[in-house]
Amino acid sequence: MIDLDDTDRAILRALQEDATLKAAELGRRLGVSQPVAWRRVRRLEEAGVIKGRRLDLDREALGFGVTVFLGIKLATHGRVSLADFERAVTAIPEVLTVQHVLGRYDYRLRVVAHDLADFERVLRRRIMTLPGAGEVEANVVLSEERRPGPIG
Repeated sequence: MIDLDDTDRAILRALQEDATLKAAELGRRLGVSQPVAWRRVRRLEEAGVIKGRRLDLDREALGFGVTVFLGIKLATHGRVSLADFERAVTAIPEVLTVQHVLGRYDYRLRVVAHDLADFERVLRRRIMTLPGAGEVEANVVLSEERRPGPIG
């Protein structure tokens, strides 16, 4: 674990809001020089604190108006390997995240679809046919508030 000071935390907060910020703009916002900001960001990347920068797409603007969280319990724990299930589920383009979890379900998926009819098609033709797929619980997202995570 890396020790973070106030400047590191300020850099991380700024990059959480806008990952495209250049070192010069970071420096201006934080009251440090561009080289200092660049070195700090580089240090955070090398330490693994910053894993990468992602593009945040507006799914609704792309025609994906429905997001569903699925809980999936595997039907045959010993007969189908987790790796087989994970390999098959990650090949489905509508599945944005796959989480292996403890609790009632074995996996939690975040799935997007154009509308509920499209989601039903994805569920029936792709997800329910996955190796070992058993019990499924769906929770349709009505609204979502995004918050940045805590910074040490």
